[in-house]
Amino acid sequence: MAHQKFPVEVLTPDGEVFNDEVEMVSTFTAIGSIGILANHTPLLAMLNPTELRLYKSESDVVRFAQSEGYLQVGGNHAMILVEEAHAAGELDAGELRERLQAAEKELEEAGEDSERQRVAKRDKRRWETFLKITEGG
Repeated sequence: MAHQKFPVEVLTPDGEVFNDEVEMVSTFTAIGSIGILANHTPLLAMLNPTELRLYKSESDVVRFAQSEGYLQVGGNHAMILVEEAHAAGELDAGELRERLQAAEKELEEAGEDSERQRVAKRDKRRWETFLKITEGG
């Protein structure tokens, strides 16, 4: 069953990574999974690392490893603003393991209740999620 399409943009600090019409957006907010269809009620949500799925059709799905950021829906348009968004096939599992180990080491060295600890926890969660996406988990 085909759904009405609507425009979606995925933006990072490095620029635009996606700009096209889709039938559905599937992502993960700070309070849980969400699916966005055309004419969704206006929404602003914080995003957690996950596999972002953009359904151009039921059989054509564009997938990204999405980091933290924000989702804005309004006027039958969705904008996803994230720190990072990588096509799942472009990620290197070895490099992600190294980044995860570095984040774990940083977390061990960070002081309790510090900004350094918060950043290390965020990075650890991001690299764990990206590694899981890369390994098909």
